[in-house]
Amino acid sequence: MNPEATAPPAADPGLFGPESVTWQLHGDPVMWIAGVRALYLQALHPRAVRGVMINSTAFNEKRGQRDAWGRLLRTANFVGTISYGTAEAAEAAGARVRKIHRLLGVDDPELLLWVHCAEVDSYLSVARRSGIPLTDAQADRYIDEHRTSARLVGLDPDETPATVAALDAYFAAVRPQLAAGADAHVVDDFLRRPPVPPLLGPARALIWRHVAALAYDTLPPYAHELYGRPAPPPETVTHRLVATANALRSIPARLRWRLPPGHILNAMARLGPATRPAPFKLHRQAAILDGPGGAQQRSDGGDSTRWRTPG
Repeated sequence: MNPEATAPPAADPGLFGPESVTWQLHGDPVMWIAGVRALYLQALHPRAVRGVMINSTAFNEKRGQRDAWGRLLRTANFVGTISYGTAEAAEAAGARVRKIHRLLGVDDPELLLWVHCAEVDSYLSVARRSGIPLTDAQADRYIDEHRTSARLVGLDPDETPATVAALDAYFAAVRPQLAAGADAHVVDDFLRRPPVPPLLGPARALIWRHVAALAYDTLPPYAHELYGRPAPPPETVTHRLVATANALRSIPARLRWRLPPGHILNAMARLGPATRPAPFKLHRQAAILDGPGGAQQRSDGGDSTRWRTPG
């Protein structure tokens, strides 16, 4: 009997797989701060944020304000699915997003590209600045990997930045189109003081306010100028980000990952415990893949090398 004929099929690693930068990076809790930063940045494109405002009640009226929380959670669920779900689940999630974009009339490639780049830039920038040991080569790999997520939302991967340099060039080109209009300030108001049930008021004051302020402070200087609110000096922001990230990382990972819908725990059950995502693995990969002298890091406004995850 041919043993290959009876061997069970290999588990589906998904679109990225355990060897990817995305796999190791997206399991870190600092990604929540990065996600809020992305919303701040995305709102600075007047056409993109207007499309959200026209087609959704997300940022006005009580029902709409509740929907805004839903949008945040749906975005987090989408990122978790494409990062750790099976390839089939990721493709299905992408199909749902493309359908929604078509129905709402917000499938303009220019706007989709802005949303994609603002999100990827926020994840990468906050991760590096919080101390995750990403080399420049790994940062490029991360940007390149997310041409896959660009395809899922309806973009042409060949027209999507594949390196940090290409991403920087994109932002330089789009910068003259950005402005903090009335819609951007509605988003800003929501993120600074989102509506919550009375019992959650203290948590909003103690936790969310800090997260939202830190996400805003990590924006590039031109974004602070457009919003009209200054940020602390870059070194101060980096220090606060590292301290906050370390506090979040002190919560046991398996406890954090039990929050619904449990993408990471499901992936580990599917592929085995050795696939547990951990940023410190990126440091090991750098020694193998980047070669001598390849483990240099970009500062991004402060010393991003001061944190190390224990093995």
